[in-house]
Amino acid sequence: MKPPPFEYHAPRSLGEALDALAGTGEHGKVLAGGQSLIPMLNMRLAAPAHLVDINRLSELAFVDVAPEGVRVGALARHAQVERHEPAAAAQPLLRQALRLVAHPVIRNRGTVVGSLAHADPAAELPAVLTLLRGSVRLARPGAARDVPAEDFFTGPLESAIDPGELAVSAFFPAPPPRSGTAFREVARRHGDYALAGIAALVVLDDDLRITSATVACVSLGPVPLLVDVSEAVGHRPSASADWASAARAVRERVDPEADIHATAAYRRHLAGVLTEQALRDAAREAADA
Repeated sequence: MKPPPFEYHAPRSLGEALDALAGTGEHGKVLAGGQSLIPMLNMRLAAPAHLVDINRLSELAFVDVAPEGVRVGALARHAQVERHEPAAAAQPLLRQALRLVAHPVIRNRGTVVGSLAHADPAAELPAVLTLLRGSVRLARPGAARDVPAEDFFTGPLESAIDPGELAVSAFFPAPPPRSGTAFREVARRHGDYALAGIAALVVLDDDLRITSATVACVSLGPVPLLVDVSEAVGHRPSASADWASAARAVRERVDPEADIHATAAYRRHLAGVLTEQALRDAAREAADA
């Protein structure tokens, strides 16, 4: 199938890209990795009048690591971030999640920020950004704003990006001391979108008792759902934590839909199983930190 006609823009600087998007407004669409957009164009599920290709903007192909966290530019590919050792050391959940994103060929081309902008609740990275309480930086000519993850994802395939804006980077905060993260998901085939997935963050105190435990859910609602299960697991060492109670709490909070791949009941069941597994993994990593 062929995409509908569109006017192609190939800016060579960030300023040119922002001007192009400002000129196209709601009729413009950004092309970065294209791993979601191109199939949507070919299947005519999207029909923008203008396509702004930012692949020449090498200044956006960065991964910056600081004590506060990892900032990823709009052209940093999944594989680039996955293989970035300083980024993995600063924020392990990024690599844990990226290894589950589709296949190497797709990760070589797809971008982290593009996945966030696509806002698919079945994708891993929106859950990562939500769990870590990260943010996305949006820019237009003469202005920029940082949007927290909790406000960025507004619905299935919908985000807080306004017409004429470009998502130029995303920030993933570093984990607190003595913390651990984990990502668990179930898919029919490796590389498929997950039937359900859970990203987990567990923080311990100096006595190795749990001070906080949170999870973010994949494919279990219209947007990534953040659930604080600290009270459910109790202020205990991880070996005696009530993980089953945390799993029940998540099962009660999620709102999955049925489709041809799984029933809502099965997705809810997976939410509990994966929650317990991911929290145990994260607690184990925290204890070893």
